[in-house]
Amino acid sequence: MSDLFEKDSPPQGSQSGPHAKAGQPLADRLRPADLSEVVGQEHLLGPEGPLGRMVAAKRLGSMVLWGPPGCGKTTIARLLAKGTDLYFQPISAVFSGVADLRKIFDAAAKRRHLAQGTLLFVDEIHRFNRAQQDGFLPYVEDGTVILVGATTENPSFELNAALLSRCQVMVLRRLDDAALDKLLARAEANAERPLPLTADARAALRALADGDGRYMLALADELFALKKPPQPLDPAGLSKVIQRRAPVYDKDREGHYNLISAVHKSLRGSDPDAALYWVMRMVEAGEDMAFLLRRLTVFAAEDVGMADPQALQMAIATWEAFDRIGPPEANIPLAELIIYLATAPKSNAGYVALGEATSAAQKTGSLMPPSHILNAPTKMMKELGYGKGYAYDHDDPDAFSGKNYFPDGMARTQFYRPNERGFEREINKRLAYWQKLREKKGGNSEEDDQ
Repeated sequence: MSDLFEKDSPPQGSQSGPHAKAGQPLADRLRPADLSEVVGQEHLLGPEGPLGRMVAAKRLGSMVLWGPPGCGKTTIARLLAKGTDLYFQPISAVFSGVADLRKIFDAAAKRRHLAQGTLLFVDEIHRFNRAQQDGFLPYVEDGTVILVGATTENPSFELNAALLSRCQVMVLRRLDDAALDKLLARAEANAERPLPLTADARAALRALADGDGRYMLALADELFALKKPPQPLDPAGLSKVIQRRAPVYDKDREGHYNLISAVHKSLRGSDPDAALYWVMRMVEAGEDMAFLLRRLTVFAAEDVGMADPQALQMAIATWEAFDRIGPPEANIPLAELIIYLATAPKSNAGYVALGEATSAAQKTGSLMPPSHILNAPTKMMKELGYGKGYAYDHDDPDAFSGKNYFPDGMARTQFYRPNERGFEREINKRLAYWQKLREKKGGNSEEDDQ
């Protein structure tokens, strides 16, 4: 099991200071003994929260606790069992298989005959495959167990729809500064002395924890174990005595897609500062730069488009510069690209035109081009009328013949509708001019192509 406070140690306050077991982690010593002591999840555990109401009514339903590491999932499950008089049966999906589940279900059925309910807590439930998840269904449906799963992954992606339909999803929040401060205060009370930190270093410690209460208490444990420094540590001193944790980031899971979505939408919203922040979050987490640069190149074509055709060239140039220079210096042209894309005029007119033209092509894919634009390399093709009436646009005084280039039987359709931003303002002028010439020259008339 892995969460903020583990399941089998004595309640908070029963072992503190000099009376703690040797080597017992601080997070273990500070585990809450009651749901009211859990920090940062008041939206679920308060009197009006869904879990608070369930415990008050002594009626618990199956659920999935979804939240980041160190936010209290295991602790909450254990205390839910305590608050509703259920037997607490924990397992980990990493270390358990079908045989383990059968034994658990058999034992739960026997308890049920003795009027004892079972709360089955499955840590990292997303690790079970689809067939294993289906195995829970009959036991959840008939009440043999109350299932409480814990996951750091989006349940809608990782869990069976059938299982999800039988469980409520409770979203736990990463611990904010106020919640982390409460944990630090408890740690200091337990140790019977303050942490050797300045106010700025204390804020830096919270930042290092990144919302993970268990990790922050591990850092505090390290600080309490230090020989007392002559002066409280400032942020620089703190960084020398504890290791910076790598950001929580799975490059093939939801965090990866959440951040690239944040990058894309910040750029689309013309916010260079936010876009730089999200990009550097991905870079610092070790994102595959080919993926990031590919997405930025797509953005240049999709969201900037013809409002600034230079954006695509800029993206390709940045990609090439990154391959040639390599990090960290290549982050400089990367930053330039981010700023350029965010501050460029935006147009998705080309992207929309592509979609509409694709749809039209799928519906009318068997129509031939009009005969006047067909090549006629053979005598027979000429006799069939291939190329007859073709107007070479360069020979026209306006370099524009106004002929119809859509297939016979298909009305002329405008897919590309540029806006009035950036370079597309000039394109609009050209299109309007050509439309006037087309109308003047009769390029839309059927007779024109006979």
